[in-house]
Amino acid sequence: MSKVLTEQQIKDAAVEIEVPYAALKAVIEVEARSSGFFSTGEPAILFERHKFWEQLGDIHWFTMRLKIMAKHPRICNKFAGGYGRYSEQHDKLRIAASYNRDIALQSASWGIGQVMGYHWEALGYPSLQSFINDMYHSEARQLEAMIRYIKVNNLVDELQRGDWAGFARGYNGKGYAKNNYDEKLRQAYNKYA
Repeated sequence: MSKVLTEQQIKDAAVEIEVPYAALKAVIEVEARSSGFFSTGEPAILFERHKFWEQLGDIHWFTMRLKIMAKHPRICNKFAGGYGRYSEQHDKLRIAASYNRDIALQSASWGIGQVMGYHWEALGYPSLQSFINDMYHSEARQLEAMIRYIKVNNLVDELQRGDWAGFARGYNGKGYAKNNYDEKLRQAYNKYA
């Protein structure tokens, strides 16, 4: 089985959730720059150092996260940023995992939909490892996670209406506008419509 998503799989997923193909294709293009895997064969991820910081706090590793931040500020930090090149992302994940594997995996956005790992339970996966296995399996499984995220967050209506600002806010949070996420979605949609 190929790891690469086919146009037919995108069309089928769009029909399944009753959104225009162009809308779903736009989200894929903007989120993953059209690829769910890096050239190394590893899933496309973006390690979020501030999410690692937050997640460590959730398990009461307050002193440890300060130590990690002092040693690796690009891995653990109170502030977003410091992303670096895509080629660095799995190395950052490995360093974080050396402290706490589950928290590290939950602190990255994964695959074609760039879904955060900490959403695994809300998306109906039986375990974090099950979610991660799907991210390594194929872009089709990554798309399934993205579809689950869209449904769980009640964003189908926004895609149906072409409400790009509403979708962007729900999918990426209130800071979506500083990266013109809604406009990028609109432009990508117009390309495929």
